[in-house]
Amino acid sequence: MAAPREAPERRPFGRRFLTDPARLFQHNAWDNVEWSEEQEASARSKVQENSSQLLPQDKQEEYEVNAKRYWDDFYKIHENGFFKDRHWLFTEFPELAPNRNPSQNGDSVHEFSNKEESNNEGLGSCENGHCSLEARAENQLNLIKSTPKICTGELATQKCSALNQRDGDYPGSSASYRILEVGCGAGNTVFPILQTNNDPGLFVYCCDFSTTAVDLVQNNAEYDPSRCFAFVHDLCNDQSSFPMPDESLDVVILIFVLSAILPEKMQCIVNRLSRLLKPGGMILLRDYGRYDLAQLRFKKGQCLSDNFYVRGDGTRVYFFTQDELDDLFTTAGLEKIQNLVDRRLQVNRGKQMTMYRVWIQCKYRKPDAPQP
Repeated sequence: MAAPREAPERRPFGRRFLTDPARLFQHNAWDNVEWSEEQEASARSKVQENSSQLLPQDKQEEYEVNAKRYWDDFYKIHENGFFKDRHWLFTEFPELAPNRNPSQNGDSVHEFSNKEESNNEGLGSCENGHCSLEARAENQLNLIKSTPKICTGELATQKCSALNQRDGDYPGSSASYRILEVGCGAGNTVFPILQTNNDPGLFVYCCDFSTTAVDLVQNNAEYDPSRCFAFVHDLCNDQSSFPMPDESLDVVILIFVLSAILPEKMQCIVNRLSRLLKPGGMILLRDYGRYDLAQLRFKKGQCLSDNFYVRGDGTRVYFFTQDELDDLFTTAGLEKIQNLVDRRLQVNRGKQMTMYRVWIQCKYRKPDAPQP
């Protein structure tokens, strides 16, 4: 008989907190909310209803083929005004700035709920999660000047990347602490890291499926090619190479990213990312949990497969359980450090709305290399 699953981990917070003081009397929120059996049954019933009618296969294939265009369109519309900088990062993921003073840049995970997630559902999207090495226009020239042997053109870049890696000469090759964010969007994780982590040995890579998103990062005044390398990458294409070699990264970040990928491709992607980690390196994830408000809001005809939906703008989203994520990471050979569910209650008194959010946060570590 199979061993029983561990009881779900939950965030050890129990405080009520308020959002922006300007909205003090409009929007309250509580974290670590326990759901009643009736509430969970109601959520399950809504999901059964909205997934009872699947999109035809030809439409599903169209969303997969045109995924890049939908994300490019998304960033052309919203540019960098959609997501808020994530100052909660360093409380939840101190691995991103190991030497940071806790009083720096923000306070706690509470900022995360107020500023980011309560904003995004009205617009119908989350973080983008696909990632193809291509040349970037003017800013890429700066990268070429500051980093030897960086080529232009997608095929040329991939060939040049392979040559550089063999020579031990690639972007960030001299760094002592390397971070990769997959699905970087407009840079709302990358720039807080660069601002907060002052380690001279730090180098941050960031990639996105959307050319428009990477352009936004590279054209940001805070983009520093000596500390950061932004590139377009199709994570679902296992023939598309990374600019860094295997076992070179200390941290890989996946924030509302894996949920945007076709479920049957997720395991291959996690396997690829795990190979990039040094022994002892970690994958950090924050993503949508099963029965989150966003899942319950979908209407019939928007479901692609179990717990996988398409939004009105053509972008897609999956809603995870802890067990599913644990299976993905452990199958890739990683060890669990953290896998917790975070349930929130947000009350917008101005609109008389009650919103239940469900997110999952994970940390998985690559085992140390065996001693000779």
